[in-house]
Amino acid sequence: MFELLAQDNNDVTNLIVLVLVLAGVIVMLIFFAVFARYFRLWIQSVTTGARIGIFDLLGMTFRKVNPTVIVRSKIMAVQAGLTDDSGITSRRLEAHYLAGGNVPLVIRAIIAAKKAKTIDLDFKQATAIDLAGRNVLEAVQTSVYPKVIDCPARGAARESLDAVAKNGIQLKVKARVTVRANLMQLIGGATEETIIARVGEGIVSAIGSSATHMEVLENPDRISKAVLARRLDSQTAFEIVSIDIADIDVGDNIGARLQADQAEADTRVARAQAEKRRAMAVAQEQEMIAEMEESRAKVVEAEAEVPKAMARAFRDGHMGVIDYYKLRNVQADTDMRKSIAGQPVGRS
Repeated sequence: MFELLAQDNNDVTNLIVLVLVLAGVIVMLIFFAVFARYFRLWIQSVTTGARIGIFDLLGMTFRKVNPTVIVRSKIMAVQAGLTDDSGITSRRLEAHYLAGGNVPLVIRAIIAAKKAKTIDLDFKQATAIDLAGRNVLEAVQTSVYPKVIDCPARGAARESLDAVAKNGIQLKVKARVTVRANLMQLIGGATEETIIARVGEGIVSAIGSSATHMEVLENPDRISKAVLARRLDSQTAFEIVSIDIADIDVGDNIGARLQADQAEADTRVARAQAEKRRAMAVAQEQEMIAEMEESRAKVVEAEAEVPKAMARAFRDGHMGVIDYYKLRNVQADTDMRKSIAGQPVGRS
């Protein structure tokens, strides 16, 4: 019986040992798999002083962060002399990665700003610019090496800026604007389109205030000075370094064309007014003719009453035959005088 109990105890012990061995093997396999996956990144981190442990790499995987991006970005920062005192830690790199930022681009931008020695760009400002949708590295490069913008922009609907001087002559201008990125206003500042629009407006205004187009052709730099004096780069992401007139051509005589168009319009108005007066005169003439016909009708009507009056005078004895013939003689004499004078003879 004791032998059976001893045998059962040995079986239980063997089973426990077997389970422990299997568990140990599984743990070793898991550790080996994790070690094999992150060994190269861990070695790079240790040898370069990035100070990212293997358990930190494992935690990045659980947090849905790409360990390769974080490790290489941290190594890049350490190799460039950017320590944790500058705010570049693995935790902050992970936070920026999880926020949707481009971690390597931010690190390269900070390194470029440090190498330039004239740009003060910290990690917080760089990440803010990156999350705002701007290319922070391009902004730093533009701060070091100014960028040239064509005005009007290439591919625009119009190939030149058209402006008219006070004497009516049109000038066609092409300008080049040299700008430097303003990192302090890069977030919320206006873009290149605003710079182009403001410079175009300033050039048109400067030419329009010139007395003649010859003044502009003689001194094109007066346009640049007038535009620069207006501080067109305010509230923009750029600082205007210079405005250069690349090309200037003489266009049409807009003033003469406008005067000709105005004269043509005045002529049409005068013709319309003359036609109106002529129509009124014709209408008035027709009214006078109608009045004349009406007067003639009244005369004819009055002449028709004369025989009746004479007949009534004969009946009443107020007029005799001698009187009638005398009246006829007077009328005949009057008709003869009118005929001699060339006047129409009236009806008796």
